[in-house]
Amino acid sequence: MDTSPAIDEFGTLDYAPPGLMDRLWADGWRHFGDCFFRYSRTEAENGEIQVIQPLRIPLADFSLSKSQRRILKRNNDVVISILPAVVDDEREALFLKHRERFTTNVPESLRDFIPSPVPDRLPCTCLNVEVRLDERLLAVSYLDVDIESVSSVYAIFDPAEHRRGLGTLTLLEEIRWAGSQGKRWLYPGYATAQPSIYDYKKTFRPMEYSDWNGNWELLERTAQGGTGQANHSQIPRQAGGGVL
Repeated sequence: MDTSPAIDEFGTLDYAPPGLMDRLWADGWRHFGDCFFRYSRTEAENGEIQVIQPLRIPLADFSLSKSQRRILKRNNDVVISILPAVVDDEREALFLKHRERFTTNVPESLRDFIPSPVPDRLPCTCLNVEVRLDERLLAVSYLDVDIESVSSVYAIFDPAEHRRGLGTLTLLEEIRWAGSQGKRWLYPGYATAQPSIYDYKKTFRPMEYSDWNGNWELLERTAQGGTGQANHSQIPRQAGGGVL
């Protein structure tokens, strides 16, 4: 039985001083630019009300799965760089390819998700994980950084290269970088307690979820190989696939 409170909150914040994002992420907040939001329920396309689960990975305990190792091996020919976050013509062009995957609520621009004029430092420090093959940009993700934690904001990739698993690759590189910097947690965004297209996030182990009551619990695998719970702003909901 779900006992989490009903939450639907949003606000704006131009600048987050060091340490504030750590606290906001731990309380289930997400953001695109200066638009901050958190919500504990969402309505699926079939009308079902689903329970939102903020997720985080305890980095000290992270371990690669077999499929993730295969993705790393499959991409041993690419060059990965960590750079200050930017939104430029090259990234916009990649975004236009990436959005071809969407069938409803198709976003207009990468700036729908990264609207800050200086995304590398406002509202907080943000990095790009950039994947290239022979100078061609295949994928880029946006990673917010604070004192103890990092948070995945958004990732785009060339759909023609979907067999590479580039979304997983950029998240794996975010995990590697954050661990090397001594961070404690990586927040990959929201999923739902019910099965959904966001279940791919739960393949990163171990994974914790917030019960919206201030507690973080371990998300465990069920006997059927899926996942289950241990011990028991409109923008993101309208913006298209892959942003929950």
